[in-house]
Amino acid sequence: MFNFLFILAEYLRLNMTEEYKNKLKHFVLEALEEDVRDGDHTTLASLPEDKIGEAKLLVKESGVIAGVEVAVQIFREMDDSLEVDVFIKDGASVDVGEIVLYVRGKIHSILKAERLVLNIMQRMSGIATRTAIYVKELEGTNAKVLDTRKTTPLLRFLEKEAVKIGGGENHRFGLYDMILIKDNHVDYAGGVLNAVKNAVNYKIKNKLNIPIEVEVRNFEELNELMTSEGVDRVMFDNFTPANVKRAVEIVGDKFVTEASGGITLDTIRSYAVTGVNFISVGALTHSVKSLDLSLKAKLV
Repeated sequence: MFNFLFILAEYLRLNMTEEYKNKLKHFVLEALEEDVRDGDHTTLASLPEDKIGEAKLLVKESGVIAGVEVAVQIFREMDDSLEVDVFIKDGASVDVGEIVLYVRGKIHSILKAERLVLNIMQRMSGIATRTAIYVKELEGTNAKVLDTRKTTPLLRFLEKEAVKIGGGENHRFGLYDMILIKDNHVDYAGGVLNAVKNAVNYKIKNKLNIPIEVEVRNFEELNELMTSEGVDRVMFDNFTPANVKRAVEIVGDKFVTEASGGITLDTIRSYAVTGVNFISVGALTHSVKSLDLSLKAKLV
């Protein structure tokens, strides 16, 4: 159990350092290319290029703010002469009317960056806000809420960062950093034990230091899994809270435990009190309403 948690923590630590920074820089450049291409012709046509101004990023809906560091990076990539003053940092609760940051400099640069800043911050803040609501439901328990791979393609690294900002934790980032044996893998392999045996041998053969998690659909599969070695985590798929409690008691300290499948805000606490370690919720990222923010211009 502790080995699994160490591996996951180490992966997340590395992911948020140079790799994360490089990915963010590449993303910002690609997004600006998508939006601007050969020029912001509206701004070029209506405003002189040397015009200086400032803008404030205004909160129009209460929630948890996220994406501030990303916004700063976007402004820097757009024009390194822009000055950004941040008043509210990622993870803070915000109310209508509060100002997150001011940006000062060439109006052309501010306007070109505006939509990308808002799109990212609104999306990330919506995810962080939603996550914080789920986290609050878990207060007083030892359970942690996890995200899933149900994310927007190529935005996963930002959406998962928003989950962390909201107080949640990240599950695997992709198909490469964990072996997660799900129902189809079990069925194709001819059973839980065959799938686990294949996975353990694969890790040894390829000298991989990644955790193995196995999804079980019923107690028969769980009892099979209990006889295996080399597994770090078990996922109880579409179990009722009562069955999760029973399953957690069966597992004891042998595996890290996770509940998943159709768990909502209304039901998550009933799962949390079972003693399960993690609860994964796809809704943290796949069906979130963006938080309403705006960038309001002011002449200097």
